[in-house]
Amino acid sequence: MFCAVICRDRPGALQIRLDTRAAHLAYIEATGIVRMAGPFIEAGQMVGSLVILECENLAEAQSWAQGDPYRTADLFAAVSVTEWKKVIG
Repeated sequence: MFCAVICRDRPGALQIRLDTRAAHLAYIEATGIVRMAGPFIEAGQMVGSLVILECENLAEAQSWAQGDPYRTADLFAAVSVTEWKKVIG
């Protein structure tokens, strides 16, 4: 199944994102379940993330989101994890 992890950064937290980016990318590579990912951009600045996971169940996706270095660095104001159905692409 696919799940979408939708994250919004805390205001003024861009430096946390920049400082934690290498750890976040290493986590993505190490876990092996990320199929697509990238930042949300507003006014030319990164302000959140969309990550599409392929996993066994929603609990696995929630666990992945809990372990993301961006989350443990307190980058996010809000995180939502939901099942996602791929239709096109």
